[in-house]
Amino acid sequence: MFKDEASRKQVVNRLRRAQGQLAAVLTMIEEGRDCRQVVTQLSAVSKAIDRAGFKIMACTLRESIAGEAAPGHEVMTVEELEKLFMTLS
Repeated sequence: MFKDEASRKQVVNRLRRAQGQLAAVLTMIEEGRDCRQVVTQLSAVSKAIDRAGFKIMACTLRESIAGEAAPGHEVMTVEELEKLFMTLS
């Protein structure tokens, strides 16, 4: 999926933060915290996951344009890229 190690690390870090935020949301719900606080944190989790998805998409697009997929992966067609992009929207 990633030829660029720095991008892979960025995505992993974003998802780990989102994982921690989601755990905090669960704790907040279990503690009966205010709805506004829970929804605000849930929104932050959603944005973090979206950003990770768009970073993955950007790397895939860059690699496909260059015609160089990561080892073990195929270069995607324009149609495949479009379908994948629409999955995130």
